[in-house]
Amino acid sequence: MSDNSQASEAPTETSGPDQLMEAASSRLAELEAERDEFRDRWMRSEAEMQNLRARSKREVEDARQYAVQKFATDVSEAAENLRRGLAALPAKKDNESDIVTRLRDGFAGVERSFIAMLERNGVKSTDPTGAAFDPNLHQTMGEQESDQHPPGTVLQAWTSAWTLHGRLLRPAMVIVSKAPATGEPADRSHLDTLA
Repeated sequence: MSDNSQASEAPTETSGPDQLMEAASSRLAELEAERDEFRDRWMRSEAEMQNLRARSKREVEDARQYAVQKFATDVSEAAENLRRGLAALPAKKDNESDIVTRLRDGFAGVERSFIAMLERNGVKSTDPTGAAFDPNLHQTMGEQESDQHPPGTVLQAWTSAWTLHGRLLRPAMVIVSKAPATGEPADRSHLDTLA
């Protein structure tokens, strides 16, 4: 080998130990930054996968619980009609025939069994009479003045509120109390300042 080739392989004067150390430190910093970036990407990806699994699990659970929502709505209407039928029967009398007593008791038993079956499957009815009006569960069919109840109290329920695992199926149709009219003209003094 010639002396020329040996000279080119030898380190140059400008690349001393300090420069090599600086280059190595710089390369190490680059690799650490790249490692941190990949670790951050991995952590974000892992968090996204956990969120996706949780969301998928919720969606599957919702689909399982609420897949029968239309059917449950129809069945709750049948339960309301059964209640109306029982309410339409004449009041019990001491001298009523045995067949009417048995029919009433039979229909009442069918209703109890039907309601129990619905409740086992997450369908519940709530009679809101006497409760505060809740627009999420009740639909106002009218208002009635009352000095015995605070305004916004359900005085009468035409139907019950029906829910499926807590989700509203059918709102209760209700009559709500309002403050009685005082007979005095409304205070319109605040309107004078606007004119």
